[in-house]
Amino acid sequence: MADTDAKLPDDYHTSRRLRLQTLVRLRWLAVGGQTATVMIVAFWLKFPLPLLAACVLIACLAWINFFLTLRYPATHRLEPPAAFALLGLDLLQLSGLLFITGGLANPFSVLVCVPVIISFASQPIRYSMALITSAMICITALAFSPFRLPWYGGLEINVHSVMQLGVWCAIASTMAFAAFYAYRVSMEASQLADALAATELVLQREKHLSQLDGLAAAAAHELGTPLATISVVAKEMERELGHDERYREDVALLRSQSERCRDILRRLTTLSSENEAHMRHLTLSSMMEEIIAPHREFGINLELIEKNPRTGEPVLNRNAGIMYGLGNLIENAVDYARKKVTVTLEFDAATLTILIEDDGIGYAPEILARIGEPYVTSRQRDDTAGGLGLGLFIAKTLLERSGAILIFGNRDPEAPGARIEIRWPRMLIDSNSTN
Repeated sequence: MADTDAKLPDDYHTSRRLRLQTLVRLRWLAVGGQTATVMIVAFWLKFPLPLLAACVLIACLAWINFFLTLRYPATHRLEPPAAFALLGLDLLQLSGLLFITGGLANPFSVLVCVPVIISFASQPIRYSMALITSAMICITALAFSPFRLPWYGGLEINVHSVMQLGVWCAIASTMAFAAFYAYRVSMEASQLADALAATELVLQREKHLSQLDGLAAAAAHELGTPLATISVVAKEMERELGHDERYREDVALLRSQSERCRDILRRLTTLSSENEAHMRHLTLSSMMEEIIAPHREFGINLELIEKNPRTGEPVLNRNAGIMYGLGNLIENAVDYARKKVTVTLEFDAATLTILIEDDGIGYAPEILARIGEPYVTSRQRDDTAGGLGLGLFIAKTLLERSGAILIFGNRDPEAPGARIEIRWPRMLIDSNSTN
């Protein structure tokens, strides 16, 4: 779903469709709040206000909400144009109510920000920008409201024009800041959700690949019995029809091919039984050789340095996430190296460390602080290295799930290039330590 949505225009992305039931509930809350406020001001505080006009505006909002509840199911999601129309209607209704009750002098005028914030949190940017422009026009109109703020009889609150300007600036700046914040949070959450979905797909694919050996063994076992029967029948046919010129070649071919199939299945079974432990557990050096091998054919010198003797080296479970993550980091180093990539292995009783270094440009300072975020893709080959996008995010996420700590940086100025240190507590990754 994440891949499909990523290919769609922003207007049709599922994360940009506001759920109607959510908007309906917020509107009922607005109807209740507006009604309670008007009743308190009119009948408890006994302030003079245009009660009929206020009730008409509130009733219009309630009627539209009631119509939407009856017309559409609770699970209905609004297309961006429909959501824009409803939020714009809410903005106009609230602005009208404020206009006849004092304009910007009304302490509830800040609520004009609410539809704008909802739009920026859930709608495409072009609709949200249109709505915030409409909201700016509305609060400007409120500044010129001829209606007085309802107050005690015989008293009037005269708001100076400078104060009106200050209130306008306060509401406008609050609206802009809150809208920008809501938009950024919404976009980051959407990107993170899509990236995590892609991570799950990659991990699932890697797990399927690691299970192929087991499937081959199962197939060999299941096919062994019927193939043995075919081989017996072929031998009987050869004995009975071997002297008949019409069938001799066909029977001999049938028997030879059945023997060939048995040899293939025997090899599959033998490989599976011999490599079962190997498929489940790998020494650190064997795992790294397996990960590095596909990347040696690209004209880059790929060197594996082992700082410890292989005696007593960690034995790791064959973890698809770890192997994919390390492979992705090494592939990236090979892509951006000039001539050489060095992978260094080091371990002691408490820690296992893998260091990946290349002799490329390295990471740009502004990207180094954001490295590992999804969709940061400003790395370039010819000048300064930058972000690595979704691939690095997936690798980082998979390795951190296994308990690793990743440290990204650059090598010394005398030897430029990128440097990635991956460190695990040995007890988390060494199967010998957990037994």
